[in-house]
Amino acid sequence: MSAQALKAVLISDFNVANLAAYLRNDAEPPVLEPVVAPYGQVIVSLMSAHSASWEPKPDVLVVWTRPGGVVPSFERLMQYEQVELGAIFSEVDEFAAAVLGARERAGFILVPSWNAPSHHRGFGLLDMKAGLGVRDALMRMNLRLADRLHQASNIYVLDASKWVEAVGARAFEPKLWYTAKIPFGNDVFIEAAKDIKAAVWAMRGASRKLIVLDLDNTLWGGIVGDLGWENLRLGGHDHIGEAYLDFQKMLRALTRRGILLAVASKNEEAVALEAIEKHPEMVLRLKDFAGWRINWGDKAENIADLVAELNLGLESAVFIDDDPVERARVRESLTDVLVPEWPEDAMLYAKTLLGLRCFDSRAVSQEDLSRVAMYTSERRRREARIQGGSVEGWLRTLGIRVRIEALTEANLQRAAQLLNKTNQLNLTTRRLTEGELLSWGQDSGRRVWTYRASDRFGDTGLVGILSLEIEHATGRVVDFVLSCRVMGRGVEEAMLFTALQHAESVGLKEVQAYYLPTAKNKPCLEFWKRSGLEYDERSNCFSWRFARPYPRPEHVGIEWASGETAD
Repeated sequence: MSAQALKAVLISDFNVANLAAYLRNDAEPPVLEPVVAPYGQVIVSLMSAHSASWEPKPDVLVVWTRPGGVVPSFERLMQYEQVELGAIFSEVDEFAAAVLGARERAGFILVPSWNAPSHHRGFGLLDMKAGLGVRDALMRMNLRLADRLHQASNIYVLDASKWVEAVGARAFEPKLWYTAKIPFGNDVFIEAAKDIKAAVWAMRGASRKLIVLDLDNTLWGGIVGDLGWENLRLGGHDHIGEAYLDFQKMLRALTRRGILLAVASKNEEAVALEAIEKHPEMVLRLKDFAGWRINWGDKAENIADLVAELNLGLESAVFIDDDPVERARVRESLTDVLVPEWPEDAMLYAKTLLGLRCFDSRAVSQEDLSRVAMYTSERRRREARIQGGSVEGWLRTLGIRVRIEALTEANLQRAAQLLNKTNQLNLTTRRLTEGELLSWGQDSGRRVWTYRASDRFGDTGLVGILSLEIEHATGRVVDFVLSCRVMGRGVEEAMLFTALQHAESVGLKEVQAYYLPTAKNKPCLEFWKRSGLEYDERSNCFSWRFARPYPRPEHVGIEWASGETAD
């Protein structure tokens, strides 16, 4: 297995060699190296802690079974025997317990939902009757399974019915089953591989979170500079206008998942902005966009500039444009930006958008849900900075406040998300699951704090993590992570100040921080170099020996949560 490949163990009660081949031969990241557990040994494989499959620890475990293979009562129901739901649920619970028992042996676990062959009509007219029908029982089994597995933060149930629906009549292949014990057609495995890779990408913190949009013939029909905003095709009693309207509705819906929207368009800015604000059928208004570049310049340059302004990486962005030439230009110039092929027919826009797998995420935090509002506030901060003279003077006007809380179950999800996604201001870029982070921080010699920031423009949410490990009279900063959206405002100085304040209060003689360089965390090194701590360049170690108090950032208000103090 190559150093870059992630280990994926596949456990199944059927032949998954085809799935393994599709995963192994797909060179697009994330690159997976599948390991197939012994055929048909589902429960044994899950419960055997000493199996060779677990060494080294897999990054992902996929447990894909047939419903009758692990729930015998369901197989009896398929034979039209009368079976109590309670008996079925008991067997579902036993299977779920086996999966839960393996949760510490893999980074995370994916469990595709159960499907029955589409050619099996069950009880026909009565198949959705509670306590009788095959499809009714199957739906309840999947819900029961999802409910039981929900208690583990690193286990996810994938909706395999989408794979079957996408393939249609070719989904179930009896000949393959009888000849090779493969229940599904190859196209089902292709769809499964796509969703599994999307899930791994999300678990690695690589979800896309910004959509950069063209305007003419993308958000609306027609060229606004030629037609005027009054004559654009958008909404109304027009099938094309209705398609553009629905596309905007779906974009607006994605903002409720924390996806940001921006505009890169070749237009006169005043004309385009007037259309956005004045057209009565516009679903998206200026307040819905985190930023825009509307001019006659190169779109690739505009997108790079826009992404940098938003303190995001190009790998966070998706570019949507109806023009294949513009798509090709951005795809070739900004290789990290995802540029999906886009249909010529506007009536397919909403469908294509909803089919993108790049927005999958491992969790949806409160910060995700309020991300659009936070970036709108950020745009107002930038405008205030332009008007505010010096940076120092501008910072004093912001009224920045930082609130420190210990790591708890309540903030664990967002803390783990920040730890695993942040690259620039990250001391070591170590990655931990929620369970690993919580377990690590519960050691008596360790402290993990989270930092929330706000100012006069609004709340920026949980933006920082700092962990301190104490051994004898020395403390070591293990994690120092800050969201790029608040870099340079004094929050990082406040984080270091509070850590050193705590260290001094408990009698430590020295605090050290070892910087681990990566391709993206140079901004972290630059901060630590100007922090005032002593720097040993050979070991990349920063240290503070308390010969004098560490200076507190004067323009930042610092507040400890109830029950939390520096000492």
